[in-house]
Amino acid sequence: MVPSCFLITVAPDVYLAAYRMAQEALTNVVKHAHASTVELWTTWTVDGFRLAVADDGVGIGAACGGGDEPDGHGLIGMRERVAAAGGEVTVGVGLEGRGCTVEAVFA
Repeated sequence: MVPSCFLITVAPDVYLAAYRMAQEALTNVVKHAHASTVELWTTWTVDGFRLAVADDGVGIGAACGGGDEPDGHGLIGMRERVAAAGGEVTVGVGLEGRGCTVEAVFA
């Protein structure tokens, strides 16, 4: 039987960085993406913690199949905050080949 609830702890700086990244990514979806669907998921492995936010909106620059590489203040802030907690942010194509996925991996 799979437990219905379990507790996994992460370091406070990782928790805060992940929380703020999710907050900023979801805010960006609402403000800019014109998406009909957004998904947020987390994954824990023996190697670390992963958080991703993906949408099916208009995307942001070359990383999501559009024009210039994204360099907005929100993405810069996400990258800096996640890096300070020992992680790395990547940006790629979103759901069903549209929109954007912002993912943080903490080792």
